[in-house]
Amino acid sequence: MSAASIHPSAVVDPQARLGADARIGAFAVIGPEVTLADGVEVRSHAVITGWTEIGPETVVFPFATVGEVPQDLKFRGERTRLIVGARCRIREGATLNTGTEGGGGVTRVGDDCLIMTGAHVGHDAQVGNRVILANQVALAGHVAIGDDVVIGGLSGVHQFVRVGRGAMIGAVTMVTHDVMPFGLVQGPRGMLDGLNLVGLKRRGVARSEIAALRAAYAMLAAGEGALAERARRLAESSDSALVREMAGFLLEGSDRHFLRPQ
Repeated sequence: MSAASIHPSAVVDPQARLGADARIGAFAVIGPEVTLADGVEVRSHAVITGWTEIGPETVVFPFATVGEVPQDLKFRGERTRLIVGARCRIREGATLNTGTEGGGGVTRVGDDCLIMTGAHVGHDAQVGNRVILANQVALAGHVAIGDDVVIGGLSGVHQFVRVGRGAMIGAVTMVTHDVMPFGLVQGPRGMLDGLNLVGLKRRGVARSEIAALRAAYAMLAAGEGALAERARRLAESSDSALVREMAGFLLEGSDRHFLRPQ
């Protein structure tokens, strides 16, 4: 506490653990089981409560609520956690809830994530690194979001859905089934509409790998046999690590089924 900068109007529980150079703005509220790592900034009127850990250099913007209890009628007050990684930006009015006993007990957000205005991360969600949730995105409980995923504004992800690494969800889209890695999903009811080619190029993926992914996608869309059979052939025969990753995702099984290549 001695090294932190705390505005006189902030309410910081004496049991909270604040790292070096943490900054707490006016009228912010920090609960007793909160741990803020070095360089965390909590701006005015933000609330951080519950059993919550915030990683280094993360910034929590005004009126965000981080670490409140789950929005789950089955929750009975069990002691569960929220863990947020380093260098995240949690923008105005965003809400992140702790986990539930039945869902593993931990909601987790990785490093370098941008959670924009009014976005929601539900209980027991597992969010990877470098994920962007645009304005008013809603992640339901138990979802799993891979690294480098982008979800457009006003979109929702149904509970238990998995979104694979590098996928992109367009704006105003409801996602009710699993999205394979590097997929592009758009439309009001979330149809798989090809690959996230823009994201692949921005990350510097080699043209040969992108070509392999495009060929694999075409096979998944129109090859012989069921989707699982096509994915198994790709996993066994492809020289591309990205193709094998995509195929492996489809072979893992799903609580929500898969969005199928068109």
